[in-house]
Amino acid sequence: MTATLNTESPHPDKGAGKPRPQISVSQIIGELLLTIGILALLFAFYEAYWTNVESGKLQESASQKLDEDWEQERDRVNPRQKLTPELGEAFARMYVPSFGSDFNFAIIEGTDEADLLAGPGRYVDSQMPGEAGNFAVAGHRVGKGAPFNDLGNLEVCDAIVVETFNSWDVYRVMPLSTNGSDRAAEAVDCFDETQVNRMAEGDYASVLGRSITTPDRIDATYPIPGVFDTTVAEGAEALLTLTTCHPQFSNAERMIVHAMLAEEIDKSSGERPAALEEN
Repeated sequence: MTATLNTESPHPDKGAGKPRPQISVSQIIGELLLTIGILALLFAFYEAYWTNVESGKLQESASQKLDEDWEQERDRVNPRQKLTPELGEAFARMYVPSFGSDFNFAIIEGTDEADLLAGPGRYVDSQMPGEAGNFAVAGHRVGKGAPFNDLGNLEVCDAIVVETFNSWDVYRVMPLSTNGSDRAAEAVDCFDETQVNRMAEGDYASVLGRSITTPDRIDATYPIPGVFDTTVAEGAEALLTLTTCHPQFSNAERMIVHAMLAEEIDKSSGERPAALEEN
Protein backbone atom coordinates (compact mmCIF):
# COMPACT_ATOMS: atom_id res chain seq x y z
CA MET A 1 0.00 0.00 0.00
CA THR A 2 1.25 3.35 -0.97
CA ALA A 3 0.52 6.39 1.19
CA THR A 4 0.17 9.74 -0.55
CA LEU A 5 -0.22 13.27 0.76
CA ASN A 6 -3.58 14.93 0.18
CA THR A 7 -2.70 18.38 -1.17
CA GLU A 8 -6.30 19.56 -1.31
CA SER A 9 -7.36 21.81 1.58
CA PRO A 10 -10.40 20.47 3.46
CA HIS A 11 -11.41 24.06 4.07
CA PRO A 12 -10.65 25.92 0.85
CA ASP A 13 -12.30 29.11 2.01
CA LYS A 14 -10.62 29.27 5.46
CA GLY A 15 -8.65 32.46 5.86
CA ALA A 16 -9.77 33.82 2.51
CA GLY A 17 -10.01 37.54 2.36
CA LYS A 18 -7.73 38.22 5.35
CA PRO A 19 -5.22 41.00 4.62
CA ARG A 20 -1.56 40.13 4.61
CA PRO A 21 0.45 41.67 7.44
CA GLN A 22 2.23 44.87 6.48
CA ILE A 23 6.05 44.99 6.71
CA SER A 24 7.20 48.27 8.17
CA VAL A 25 10.38 50.19 7.39
CA SER A 26 11.57 49.65 10.96
CA GLN A 27 11.25 45.89 10.51
CA ILE A 28 13.32 46.00 7.34
CA ILE A 29 15.98 48.11 9.06
CA GLY A 30 15.96 45.72 12.00
CA GLU A 31 16.47 42.71 9.73
CA LEU A 32 19.33 44.47 7.94
CA LEU A 33 21.02 45.40 11.22
CA LEU A 34 20.64 41.83 12.47
CA THR A 35 22.21 40.49 9.27
CA ILE A 36 25.06 43.00 9.45
CA GLY A 37 25.62 42.09 13.09
CA ILE A 38 25.84 38.38 12.28
CA LEU A 39 28.26 39.05 9.42
CA ALA A 40 30.37 41.26 11.71
CA LEU A 41 30.52 38.51 14.33
CA LEU A 42 31.52 35.98 11.71
CA PHE A 43 34.24 38.30 10.40
CA ALA A 44 35.50 38.97 13.94
CA PHE A 45 35.63 35.20 14.56
CA TYR A 46 37.54 34.70 11.33
CA GLU A 47 40.01 37.50 12.09
CA ALA A 48 40.53 36.77 15.79
CA TYR A 49 40.46 32.98 15.73
CA TRP A 50 40.67 31.25 12.39
CA THR A 51 43.49 33.41 11.00
CA ASN A 52 45.40 32.72 14.24
CA VAL A 53 45.15 29.00 13.57
CA GLU A 54 46.38 29.41 10.00
CA SER A 55 49.12 31.81 11.04
CA GLY A 56 50.23 29.51 13.86
CA LYS A 57 50.83 26.69 11.41
CA LEU A 58 52.83 28.94 9.08
CA GLN A 59 54.86 30.38 11.97
CA GLU A 60 55.66 26.89 13.28
CA SER A 61 56.80 25.81 9.82
CA ALA A 62 58.95 28.94 9.41
CA SER A 63 60.50 28.46 12.85
CA GLN A 64 61.35 24.82 12.15
CA LYS A 65 62.88 25.77 8.81
CA LEU A 66 64.94 28.45 10.56
CA ASP A 67 66.33 25.92 13.04
CA GLU A 68 67.17 23.55 10.18
CA ASP A 69 68.94 26.29 8.23
CA TRP A 70 70.99 27.28 11.28
CA GLU A 71 71.90 23.66 11.94
CA GLN A 72 73.08 23.23 8.34
CA GLU A 73 75.07 26.45 8.61
CA ARG A 74 76.78 25.20 11.79
CA ASP A 75 77.80 22.05 9.90
CA ARG A 76 79.51 24.05 7.17
CA VAL A 77 83.32 24.09 7.25
CA ASN A 78 83.28 27.87 6.80
CA PRO A 79 79.96 29.24 8.06
CA ARG A 80 78.83 32.43 6.35
CA GLN A 81 78.97 35.44 8.63
CA LYS A 82 76.08 37.14 6.90
CA LEU A 83 73.01 35.46 5.49
CA THR A 84 70.88 37.11 2.81
CA PRO A 85 67.29 35.92 3.29
CA GLU A 86 64.84 35.38 0.46
CA LEU A 87 61.41 36.99 0.54
CA GLY A 88 59.12 34.95 2.77
CA GLU A 89 62.03 33.23 4.50
CA ALA A 90 62.63 33.29 8.26
CA PHE A 91 66.09 34.61 9.16
CA ALA A 92 65.98 35.61 12.86
CA ARG A 93 63.94 35.14 16.01
CA MET A 94 62.47 37.79 18.33
CA TYR A 95 61.91 37.52 22.08
CA VAL A 96 60.14 40.02 24.33
CA PRO A 97 60.75 38.87 27.92
CA SER A 98 58.14 41.22 29.39
CA PHE A 99 55.50 39.42 27.30
CA GLY A 100 56.37 36.08 28.90
CA SER A 101 59.01 33.39 28.55
CA ASP A 102 57.04 31.69 25.78
CA PHE A 103 56.91 34.77 23.53
CA ASN A 104 59.13 34.24 20.53
CA PHE A 105 58.49 34.63 16.82
CA ALA A 106 60.53 33.79 13.75
CA ILE A 107 61.03 37.00 11.77
CA ILE A 108 60.13 36.78 8.08
CA GLU A 109 61.76 38.67 5.23
CA GLY A 110 59.16 41.02 3.70
CA THR A 111 55.98 42.81 4.70
CA ASP A 112 53.49 41.59 2.11
CA GLU A 113 50.27 40.11 3.47
CA ALA A 114 51.51 36.55 2.87
CA ASP A 115 54.73 37.32 4.74
CA LEU A 116 52.94 38.87 7.72
CA LEU A 117 50.54 35.93 7.93
CA ALA A 118 53.54 33.75 8.78
CA GLY A 119 54.97 36.17 11.36
CA PRO A 120 56.44 39.63 11.90
CA GLY A 121 58.23 40.79 8.76
CA ARG A 122 61.26 42.96 8.03
CA TYR A 123 60.92 46.07 5.88
CA VAL A 124 63.26 45.05 3.09
CA ASP A 125 64.79 48.51 2.71
CA SER A 126 65.77 48.65 6.38
CA GLN A 127 68.95 47.35 7.99
CA MET A 128 69.56 43.85 9.32
CA PRO A 129 69.70 42.97 13.05
CA GLY A 130 72.66 44.50 14.87
CA GLU A 131 73.62 46.79 12.00
CA ALA A 132 73.98 50.54 12.37
CA GLY A 133 70.82 52.21 11.13
CA ASN A 134 67.30 50.90 11.63
CA PHE A 135 66.15 47.28 11.61
CA ALA A 136 62.40 47.75 11.07
CA VAL A 137 59.76 45.05 11.53
CA ALA A 138 55.99 45.07 10.98
CA GLY A 139 53.48 42.77 12.64
CA HIS A 140 49.75 42.23 13.12
CA ARG A 141 48.00 43.33 16.29
CA VAL A 142 44.75 41.35 15.91
CA GLY A 143 44.42 37.96 14.26
CA LYS A 144 47.03 36.34 12.03
CA GLY A 145 49.04 35.34 15.07
CA ALA A 146 48.86 38.86 16.55
CA PRO A 147 52.59 39.01 17.43
CA PHE A 148 52.35 42.72 18.28
CA ASN A 149 49.06 42.65 20.17
CA ASP A 150 50.71 43.92 23.39
CA LEU A 151 53.07 46.43 21.82
CA GLY A 152 51.40 49.27 23.70
CA ASN A 153 52.44 47.71 27.03
CA LEU A 154 56.16 48.12 26.44
CA GLU A 155 57.92 50.56 28.76
CA VAL A 156 61.26 52.37 28.69
CA CYS A 157 64.23 49.99 28.91
CA ASP A 158 62.13 46.87 28.26
CA ALA A 159 64.26 44.38 26.36
CA ILE A 160 63.56 43.15 22.84
CA VAL A 161 66.02 40.37 22.02
CA VAL A 162 66.76 39.38 18.43
CA GLU A 163 68.56 36.09 17.82
CA THR A 164 70.40 35.56 14.56
CA PHE A 165 72.58 32.67 13.43
CA ASN A 166 75.67 34.11 15.09
CA SER A 167 74.53 36.71 17.64
CA TRP A 168 72.14 37.83 20.34
CA ASP A 169 71.16 41.49 19.87
CA VAL A 170 69.55 43.09 22.92
CA TYR A 171 67.58 46.24 22.12
CA ARG A 172 65.99 48.44 24.80
CA VAL A 173 62.91 50.62 24.37
CA MET A 174 63.92 54.27 24.07
CA PRO A 175 62.57 57.08 26.32
CA LEU A 176 58.91 58.02 25.98
CA SER A 177 59.31 61.61 27.18
CA THR A 178 59.98 64.60 24.94
CA ASN A 179 61.88 66.71 27.49
CA GLY A 180 65.65 66.28 27.37
CA SER A 181 66.28 65.94 31.09
CA ASP A 182 63.38 63.50 31.47
CA ARG A 183 64.69 61.45 28.57
CA ALA A 184 68.13 61.26 30.17
CA ALA A 185 66.61 60.14 33.48
CA GLU A 186 64.61 57.42 31.72
CA ALA A 187 67.54 56.13 29.67
CA VAL A 188 70.32 56.14 32.26
CA ASP A 189 69.43 52.74 33.72
CA CYS A 190 69.86 50.75 30.51
CA PHE A 191 72.03 52.71 28.05
CA ASP A 192 75.64 53.88 28.12
CA GLU A 193 76.53 57.52 28.65
CA THR A 194 77.04 58.30 24.98
CA GLN A 195 73.67 56.83 24.06
CA VAL A 196 71.94 58.69 26.90
CA ASN A 197 73.37 61.99 25.67
CA ARG A 198 72.38 61.31 22.08
CA MET A 199 68.81 60.51 23.15
CA ALA A 200 68.56 63.46 25.55
CA GLU A 201 69.92 66.28 23.41
CA GLY A 202 71.63 64.80 20.38
CA ASP A 203 70.56 63.38 17.03
CA TYR A 204 68.10 60.89 18.62
CA ALA A 205 66.41 63.45 20.91
CA SER A 206 63.18 63.37 18.90
CA VAL A 207 62.97 59.57 18.56
CA LEU A 208 60.27 58.42 20.97
CA GLY A 209 60.12 54.94 22.40
CA ARG A 210 56.45 54.71 21.50
CA SER A 211 54.20 56.93 19.39
CA ILE A 212 51.05 56.91 17.27
CA THR A 213 51.28 58.20 13.72
CA THR A 214 49.62 57.98 10.31
CA PRO A 215 50.25 55.12 7.87
CA ASP A 216 52.15 57.38 5.44
CA ARG A 217 54.98 58.18 7.88
CA ILE A 218 57.49 55.81 6.31
CA ASP A 219 60.29 57.89 7.81
CA ALA A 220 59.69 55.90 11.01
CA THR A 221 61.75 53.13 9.38
CA TYR A 222 64.60 55.39 8.22
CA PRO A 223 68.08 55.12 9.84
CA ILE A 224 67.19 58.00 12.15
CA PRO A 225 63.39 58.00 12.46
CA GLY A 226 61.87 61.35 11.55
CA VAL A 227 64.90 62.36 9.47
CA PHE A 228 64.11 61.99 5.77
CA ASP A 229 67.44 60.48 4.79
CA THR A 230 67.96 56.81 3.99
CA THR A 231 71.75 57.07 4.27
CA VAL A 232 73.27 55.47 7.34
CA ALA A 233 75.62 58.09 8.74
CA GLU A 234 78.99 57.15 10.19
CA GLY A 235 78.67 56.41 13.88
CA ALA A 236 74.92 55.81 13.69
CA GLU A 237 73.34 53.76 16.45
CA ALA A 238 71.67 50.43 15.72
CA LEU A 239 67.92 50.80 16.18
CA LEU A 240 64.97 48.42 16.11
CA THR A 241 61.57 49.72 15.01
CA LEU A 242 58.34 47.76 15.46
CA THR A 243 55.17 48.89 13.67
CA THR A 244 51.58 47.71 13.97
CA CYS A 245 48.03 48.92 13.34
CA HIS A 246 46.26 51.25 15.76
CA PRO A 247 43.77 51.08 17.30
CA GLN A 248 42.89 47.41 17.44
CA PHE A 249 40.63 46.26 14.58
CA SER A 250 41.52 49.42 12.65
CA ASN A 251 44.03 50.37 10.00
CA ALA A 252 43.60 54.13 10.47
CA GLU A 253 46.87 54.74 12.32
CA ARG A 254 50.15 53.08 13.25
CA MET A 255 51.71 52.38 16.62
CA ILE A 256 55.48 52.72 16.47
CA VAL A 257 58.00 51.42 19.01
CA HIS A 258 61.66 52.41 18.76
CA ALA A 259 64.46 50.62 20.60
CA MET A 260 68.24 51.02 20.58
CA LEU A 261 70.88 48.28 20.64
CA ALA A 262 72.28 48.09 24.17
CA GLU A 263 74.13 44.77 24.10
CA GLU A 264 75.42 42.32 21.51
CA ILE A 265 76.63 38.82 22.37
CA ASP A 266 78.49 36.57 19.96
CA LYS A 267 76.85 33.15 20.09
CA SER A 268 80.23 31.46 19.73
CA SER A 269 80.82 32.43 23.38
CA GLY A 270 78.05 30.07 24.43
CA GLU A 271 76.43 32.83 26.51
CA ARG A 272 72.79 33.76 26.47
CA PRO A 273 71.68 37.31 27.31
CA ALA A 274 70.52 37.81 30.87
CA ALA A 275 67.76 39.98 29.42
CA LEU A 276 65.90 36.81 28.40
CA GLU A 277 65.14 36.19 32.07
CA GLU A 278 63.58 39.61 32.63
CA ASN A 279 59.83 39.90 33.00
